[in-house]
Amino acid sequence: MIFIFYKSMGYDIGASLVEEDMIELAGSLMQKAEEKGVKLILPTDVVVADKFAEDANTAVAAVDSISGDWRGLDIGPDTLDAFATEIGNANTIVWNGPMGVFEMEPFAVGTVRTAELLAEATARGATTIVGGGDSVAAVNQAGLGDKVSHISTGGGASLELLEGKELPGVAALSEDE
Repeated sequence: MIFIFYKSMGYDIGASLVEEDMIELAGSLMQKAEEKGVKLILPTDVVVADKFAEDANTAVAAVDSISGDWRGLDIGPDTLDAFATEIGNANTIVWNGPMGVFEMEPFAVGTVRTAELLAEATARGATTIVGGGDSVAAVNQAGLGDKVSHISTGGGASLELLEGKELPGVAALSEDE
C-alpha cells in the first residue's frame, strides 16, 4: 500500500506492487493530512528484492531510490526505528495491515517487530487494536495474539466502526423489536 503514496510523489518504485487507481487518492490524503496538521508517517526505507521469492537477492533502499526490477517487500531498519519511537510514545495504536510479506521469512522482520512493539505497548498500558485478517495472522504467527488489547479479522469494518460509521450487522443486532 505504501507504494501508491510514493508513486503519487513521483518516485520510481521499481517493480513494487501499486494500485494505479489509488494514486490520486493517496496524493489527496497526503494533502489533506498536511492541511489539517496531521502527522502522516510513511516508511523512509524498505527491504527490496529482485524477485518475489524467499530466495531473492535483497538490499535496503531509501524509498526514493528503488528502480529497475527491484520491488519493496518489507519496511527497512530506519523505518522500524521510527515506528518504534512513535509506538513507544502512543497510548492508542491501531494496526491494519502487515509491514511486508510476512509469510516469507526474509520479509517478515518489519511485521514481527511491529507485533512485538504492540505487545510491549500493551504491557505498559497502551490500548492496541489489530484489525484485518492478515494482521491478525501475523500477530498470531509471532505468538503475540494474546499480548494485544483487541483483535478483529474485519479490518475494513474495524476501521469503519472506529470512524463512527454504522455497521449493518451491528445495527441489526441493536434494533429494538
